[in-house]
Amino acid sequence: MGSGLFPPDSVWYKDVSAAALDAESPQVIAQLQRAGFGLGHLQIDFSIEVLHANAQTPMRDFTTTDDFYAPDCDRVPMPVPDGGAIEGETGYACTGDGDCHLLVIHDTMRKLYEMWRANITGSTFAGGCAVVWDLTRTYPANERGDQCTSADAAGYPITPLLFSADEVAAGHIDHAIRFILPNARIRNGVYVHPATHSTAAATAGANGVPYGARLRLRADYPLASLPNDGARTVARALQKYGMFLADGGNVALTAQSDRFTTAKWDPLLAPRDLAMIQPMDFQMVDGGARIPYTGDCARTP
Repeated sequence: MGSGLFPPDSVWYKDVSAAALDAESPQVIAQLQRAGFGLGHLQIDFSIEVLHANAQTPMRDFTTTDDFYAPDCDRVPMPVPDGGAIEGETGYACTGDGDCHLLVIHDTMRKLYEMWRANITGSTFAGGCAVVWDLTRTYPANERGDQCTSADAAGYPITPLLFSADEVAAGHIDHAIRFILPNARIRNGVYVHPATHSTAAATAGANGVPYGARLRLRADYPLASLPNDGARTVARALQKYGMFLADGGNVALTAQSDRFTTAKWDPLLAPRDLAMIQPMDFQMVDGGARIPYTGDCARTP
């Protein structure tokens, strides 16, 4: 899904298989090993939908909710394709009180629209933080601006980090992967680029994983021990491109739903097919400067 969405020199596509380790990698990984991933294992979430729009797709205004933050978020009409759905739902109504992400790639305009907590019922469209990403642009290290959130807590886009059944069926994932941790595992008061944001809910101490951290599966991990080719495909991507900490929650890895893909997850990959991989099997790639979190968003042009 994510490969080729943004320009090829974007950070999501950087090969980090030989990148330097962060000086804090041993302590951070040791702490995560003691705490564990959410739910106690490396599980996969298959609930996020990715939709496509074109020049005929209606653009709809929305009413902002308390989950919309200024100046971080974009108050713009959103494309809403017919027959689509938001994360975790069968349609556009947010009935389960989840994150309800609305992710739409506008193929004509070459823009990516992402919204957190979308809820559309009939003519009523209420939405949280909405962000428009320019798919022709290589963003700088601080993305849309330091201290600014997006549809994800870390402040960067969601869609380029999702892996799909089509990618796994093809046998390769050519980009980094989105992962999340419980807030108690995320370092309080700091982030590293490409993250531009943290949250007050992140409560881990100095050895917690900071938002923006890129973890890489160790090169000597025994891929043959994994249960199927699908799991090995994901693991190879984790070795080459790694995974970025993007949000708080329990299910560690995020894949795209197969509702709108050609290939289907069954029998390619199941939620717990990577469960034998432990935090100690990862390394933290050098994240650069630690940036104190203030929440005072300064948007870049």
